[in-house]
Amino acid sequence: MEHVQPINRSFSSRPTTFALALLLAVSLMVVGGLVLLFQATGTRPATETPAGKGQVATPPHVLPPLRPRSRTSVLVLNGNGVSGAAGTEATAILDRGYAHAVPTDAASSDYARSLVLFRPGWQREAERLARDAGIRAVAPLDGRVAGAYARLPLVLVLGAN
Repeated sequence: MEHVQPINRSFSSRPTTFALALLLAVSLMVVGGLVLLFQATGTRPATETPAGKGQVATPPHVLPPLRPRSRTSVLVLNGNGVSGAAGTEATAILDRGYAHAVPTDAASSDYARSLVLFRPGWQREAERLARDAGIRAVAPLDGRVAGAYARLPLVLVLGAN
């Protein structure tokens, strides 16, 4: 008759502890990698709003939509002294679909290069206007435009180039 002998080995918890530690380390690396990825790209994962399930919050870095040309007005200043330059450019701007293009002379006629100036909140539209007109320089408007044109958000100054 055979008897079954109980095994008197003590089991070590080292393999279990090692496996848990390894799992925790891998999880931390994955989470850390995702955090670095989102910081590097400047994006955030979409999150649900407290208002209700299924509604996704808009991340704060999302830009507002670009205003259409048909709702954008431009002041065209002749800064190069060439007769009719502002009128010709204003006509071209209107042909591109802009709402208004008001031609007039700049305070001086010695601008070396053309540029597009914009009021606060109109930078993206100014960059589009510059692309439309083939102008490289875009800058914030510093307030040197006559009060009669204060309502116009974009100013295109024609220079000698």
